[in-house]
Amino acid sequence: MPKPYLVSARQITIMTTLFTVGSAILIIPSGMASVAKQDAWIAALAGLGGGVLLVALYNAISSWYPRMSLIGILEKLLGKWPGKVVSLLFVATWFVITPGATLYYLGNFMTTQIMPETPIKAINVLFILIVVMGIRLGIETIARAAELLFPWCMLLFAALVALVMTELEPVKALPVMEAGLSPIWPSALSFTCTVFVPQLSLFLFLPPSMNHTREGRKGLLIGSLTGGAMIAVIVALSILVLGPQITGRSIYPSYSLAKKISIGNFLQRIESFMAVLWIITLYFRVTLYLYAISSALGQILQLKDYRPVVLPLGMITVVLSIVNYPNVPFEQTWDTKTWIPFAITTGIVLPLLLVGVHLIRKGTGKIGTKNKKI
Repeated sequence: MPKPYLVSARQITIMTTLFTVGSAILIIPSGMASVAKQDAWIAALAGLGGGVLLVALYNAISSWYPRMSLIGILEKLLGKWPGKVVSLLFVATWFVITPGATLYYLGNFMTTQIMPETPIKAINVLFILIVVMGIRLGIETIARAAELLFPWCMLLFAALVALVMTELEPVKALPVMEAGLSPIWPSALSFTCTVFVPQLSLFLFLPPSMNHTREGRKGLLIGSLTGGAMIAVIVALSILVLGPQITGRSIYPSYSLAKKISIGNFLQRIESFMAVLWIITLYFRVTLYLYAISSALGQILQLKDYRPVVLPLGMITVVLSIVNYPNVPFEQTWDTKTWIPFAITTGIVLPLLLVGVHLIRKGTGKIGTKNKKI
């Protein structure tokens, strides 16, 4: 029997970067500008700092239990059956909320901006079939595909930033902190919850698959920082080019940003070409979400192979992408009023609870005090 493929630190960095950018690059600028106005770029920087600390917390928990996924850590700290119950609840709620939402963003983006006459169901079904194919081929295929596509994503991102620089209007970022700190903190929290909390998905499958766990955790942190910085740049450019009012009213400000590209009345109307960047990152966001959920479900149910559950989960994801978000106003309300409390509960409260349980059990001697960090 062949040995399982171990992901290198470089591949982890690349996958984490693409996963972090994901759908956030499309939806983050609008929500932040509607709350923080012209100070959205300050909120993005604050959210970036908070997100890096959050990923460092995830890495610290993982370092205490090397080679264990989040499911294994839950069972280790909470006990076998309580851990399985909490794991199943986490995976079930994560599945209902996350991959379907990302697939909805893709379908809605395509049908409103690029292919308005195509039914969203057709786009979602075709896209999920490619996702299922990638997941069934395994993490090796996903990681190597990420390596191949990553340079093109970075090239497109660099081209987008460079080409819109001629449209910058610094006056649109003034006055700075007109309303003080009160609108900045909620916007920064939204940035952290939307960009960095989903990284929990990576801890459902990556730790046992890392070639070198110490370098792998470093790759997770670097990838998260890189992806978060890319989104912060897009937020700043949206404010400086479109202005806070237009950014706050736009559904997909980064796409509107690409429409502003016009060099000498020759290089223009290339936003569809730039959309390739978002489609690639959305693909890896959905793929890694479903791969994490499939592998976690296989571990909880003690299945020999996760692949039999991939296609049913993919079919359910298509349904969820249509049912969960019946329209755009509902989606915007969900993202601002429902996702944030859920993300705080699962992405901040749960890890802190695990830290507390670890310290208590370590103090009582129920956990060895010298867990080796690999």
